[in-house]
Amino acid sequence: MPKVYAQVHGCPSNTADYEASLGLLEQAGFEVADSPEKADVNVLFTCTVKLTSSQRMTSIIKKLAQTGKPLIVAGCMPKTEQRTIEKIAPDASMVGPDSIGHMVEAVRAAIKGSKVIFVADDRKTKTGFPRIRKERNVAIIVASSGCLSDCSYCSVKFARGKLRSCPIGELAKEAETLVEDGCKEIQITSQDNGCYGADMGTNIAELLERICKVPGDFKIRVGMMNPTYVRDEKLLKDLITAYKHPKVSKFLHLPVQSGSDKILKAMKRGYTVSDFEKIVAAFRAEIPNIYISTDVIVGFPGETSEDFEMTTKLIEKIKPGKVNVSKFGARPGTEAARMEQLPNETISERSRRISGTASCASQRA
Repeated sequence: MPKVYAQVHGCPSNTADYEASLGLLEQAGFEVADSPEKADVNVLFTCTVKLTSSQRMTSIIKKLAQTGKPLIVAGCMPKTEQRTIEKIAPDASMVGPDSIGHMVEAVRAAIKGSKVIFVADDRKTKTGFPRIRKERNVAIIVASSGCLSDCSYCSVKFARGKLRSCPIGELAKEAETLVEDGCKEIQITSQDNGCYGADMGTNIAELLERICKVPGDFKIRVGMMNPTYVRDEKLLKDLITAYKHPKVSKFLHLPVQSGSDKILKAMKRGYTVSDFEKIVAAFRAEIPNIYISTDVIVGFPGETSEDFEMTTKLIEKIKPGKVNVSKFGARPGTEAARMEQLPNETISERSRRISGTASCASQRA
């Protein structure tokens, strides 16, 4: 029986693709190996959202290619950095994030010594796949692929495209199946849960309301939502109502990225610092025990010391439970890559400072 080893990095959507791919391979008669050395084919699910992520992926691809085993590079990198893959692993096959339905075909070809590339956009939703879950009691439901934003620094949009939401009925059916299989936590993920359903006349609040009706003892954890869409007054009100349901975990991932409106505009984020603060205040007023997680990018092109201080003051004011700090690194093909970059020393120093601020703020939260 042929053996396949798979390794995954990055976001929950990537993990969901990994789990579905393993499920499809097992269904097709392949055995899952626990190391590259024991496998006939190696599969790497890549993440390139940050410069450091891309650099790490490049290193791992080189190591896997050196094993002499057939290699399939999956995840975002086949769509965003195909030339890099060709350069460091010219014999590697590629499977993009919207082509996981071709994973079995790709593995079979690799075993025969053929190289295949599947990176075309498949408009199908990602429900109904057999899965081998990383965590037995935790399931990931991909509510949508792509997004509606056009952030000037983001390369993920090149990999996952425009928003494609999955109908609520399909997602609810998937949730029922997962709960019946023993899942105690369902994670709702998307590139941006905030804009879920905008392409089909619904929204994340309505999705949560429906999944809460699924029988069983389980919790729903909602992934990242951008303030751009959550700031809508009606959606915000309905979302808070949905969050009050006992099945919904009191966890809100709301990335602010910068405390400066000037930088947010340059990032093309589509909201202001005031919008972010109002959303946080509205949730805390209705759900005092809500846990706030946010993201911050330091060293974006044009960020002055004053802009940076605005960000630190915002973190001190909001006191999120968690702050994910990222040092800006230009991604290929983005608008931000063409802007004048800040010195690496400045970016690193600001990263250290705000990480300390974030740590103190979370302790006081």
